Amino acid sequence: MRDRGFNMIRGIVAAICARPLTFGAVVIVVFALNLVVPLAVLSIARKPVDYFTLNPWLSRLPDYLASSEDPLTRKLAFLTDMALAWFIADSPVEGVEWGFIVDVPSVARFALTGVLFSAFFVLWLYRRDQTRTCGWGANAVRYGGAAGALTSVLGFSTGACSVMGCGVPVLPVVGLAITGVSSGTLTFFMQLSRVATAVVLVAATVGVVWLGWLVSAGPRVASGVTGRPGRAP
Repeated sequence: MRDRGFNMIRGIVAAICARPLTFGAVVIVVFALNLVVPLAVLSIARKPVDYFTLNPWLSRLPDYLASSEDPLTRKLAFLTDMALAWFIADSPVEGVEWGFIVDVPSVARFALTGVLFSAFFVLWLYRRDQTRTCGWGANAVRYGGAAGALTSVLGFSTGACSVMGCGVPVLPVVGLAITGVSSGTLTFFMQLSRVATAVVLVAATVGVVWLGWLVSAGPRVASGVTGRPGRAP
């Protein structure tokens, strides 16, 4: 079991090292989409965003962390729930039509999602190159790509978003446009968002582990090679 785990890690590292620029680019794109998609949905379905602001308290964060006013546990609890920025759409009636909150949990989730999907993508490309090198059937690789695309769509449509003006603090992207529904329905969407986010992250992790194990069992592919790659010297 230990050897399998080591081989899986070695396969993941080999795929990332073969395409480091692709890996970094996909991380950035997925992170940006996690941030942009909720804003686009809210702007189209509700009202365009009016302004963006950073948390003005961030300038005091270094002094707070260096101070001895609060114990370390309280500081960590504060950091893990701290808001970093807001996107706000004003309402002429109620003041705020909606607000999208970028907090520490959101940034951590966006980053983790980006790394997982990017690792899955470069592993899928590496495995495709292995099958072309050896002349193996490509069905498993094709199915893996389809599964990755499906998981991506599910992730972007059901990912949890911290919002204001929607009745509950967290909603999936598909529920951001809903207004005027009962509190019970909004609570259901909130729970759906949390469950779906967990499912997507677990599915992406399983895919990375599976592809990492497959890659480690196949031949090594030369870095940066596309098309019909040969084996690395």
